[in-house]
Amino acid sequence: MNADTTGPHVVVAGGGITGLAAAHRLALAGHRVTLLEADGRLGGKLLAGEIAGAPVDLGAESLLARRPEAVALARAVGLGDRLQAPATTTASVWSRGELVPMPKGHVMGVPGDARAVEGLLSEEGVRRVAADPDLPPTGIGDDVAIGAYVAARMGHEVVDRLVEPLLGGVYAGDAHRISMKAAVPALFEAAREHPALTDAVRAVQRAGAAVPADAAGAATGLGGSVFAGVEGGVGTLPGAVADAVRAAGGEIVPNAPVTALRRTGATGWQVVAGDRVLTADAVVLATPAGPAAALLAEHAPAAARELGAIEYASMALVTLAFRRSDVSLPAGSGFLVPPVDGRTIKASTFSSQKWRWVADAAPDLFVLRTSVGRHGEEEQLRREDADLVDASLKDLAAAVGLGARPVATTVTRWTGGLPQYPVGHLARVARAREAVAALPGLRIAGAAYDGVGIPACIASAHRAADAIAAGLTGGAAGSDDEIIATSETAAPGAGHSS
Repeated sequence: MNADTTGPHVVVAGGGITGLAAAHRLALAGHRVTLLEADGRLGGKLLAGEIAGAPVDLGAESLLARRPEAVALARAVGLGDRLQAPATTTASVWSRGELVPMPKGHVMGVPGDARAVEGLLSEEGVRRVAADPDLPPTGIGDDVAIGAYVAARMGHEVVDRLVEPLLGGVYAGDAHRISMKAAVPALFEAAREHPALTDAVRAVQRAGAAVPADAAGAATGLGGSVFAGVEGGVGTLPGAVADAVRAAGGEIVPNAPVTALRRTGATGWQVVAGDRVLTADAVVLATPAGPAAALLAEHAPAAARELGAIEYASMALVTLAFRRSDVSLPAGSGFLVPPVDGRTIKASTFSSQKWRWVADAAPDLFVLRTSVGRHGEEEQLRREDADLVDASLKDLAAAVGLGARPVATTVTRWTGGLPQYPVGHLARVARAREAVAALPGLRIAGAAYDGVGIPACIASAHRAADAIAAGLTGGAAGSDDEIIATSETAAPGAGHSS
């Protein structure tokens, strides 16, 4: 379907996966759409690249397949036959100098049984987890930091050795700041009903087991896999979505940073991007929170204040290619690193073992990557590329005995790449959305609001697009609660590496 060039015009600011998904949704609905991207490249933190001639992801490298949005979008834009389940999902934790298999039966690192963490935690740590059912209830209130709550129920060791490294892979954040309600909503709600945290974990697991595997996923080889990749890289998804937007009549303009919004009449907008001034009936702001705050300062100062307070973490991915004959690594997809151990890297993914498409594209190479940097560790990102490579190799040698030198390396920096979800985040987002909703023809969407993973970003985009479409046509939009209820519990962001 081609967009009606005489109908209402919607401008989407931001060409990451959120903005592209919003533009795609609106264009397929028949609206005239223009997407403006500040950079010369589309895709945001989704970036396909190459190392030593082999295709790799240099940003986010997997989709959460148990949520439908990302897999559905990939299929809609012609990538369905390239979706792949991981070849292996077995991961380890590099703790106290040893690789320990990732415990089973946990929810974001919170175990449902003390026996699951034997071998990873000390005997005292295991006993502390086992004591959880005998403790009196711990107040949870309207929100709580997941690290603080889990430590109160199960002790600090399970937070340090399991919760922290898992949350670090998703948010590059600090478990003692991250909101349990925002980051692990299913566990938060279960913990409000079950005084024992182990009981809450098992309740979440039972609820997840009751959801049948996606039959369409099984037909494409995904089966019941929690995660999915894309042959050629998840970073190829933005280009495919952009092509679909253009095919539906939408316009995409790179190198066009939006610098101002102006009101025209009661409902219309002027969008200033460089020397271009576009007249729009509606606008979707799919930028990071800071740029959105700047654009909203005049029209919705309360929303601007809320969005301006959202913090971001920076991190880097170090991708290394070795001669396959030089490498002998443990089986599995890689390992996580507890920050308490003071290592430089926070995780490593054995890409050639995790993804069949990586191994098939470069059979003579072994590709792996490490991630560096968390919230509050910006000094790591100021190190030279060579220093980050050397630090990664040092940690890899200590963790898995890797002594080979790589034949190629590349460092990808994601400055301000991952929004932080501290206690009270959802309330902050609700206040910002309420202020924006008072302005006809304007919505916000992106990783700063409803989840940092790809499916959550797409859901956020669809929410904004549907609200805009409803306003233009007089229809009904989905409620905020419908979207918030689907917020992810383990969203793979650019730093997810296991």
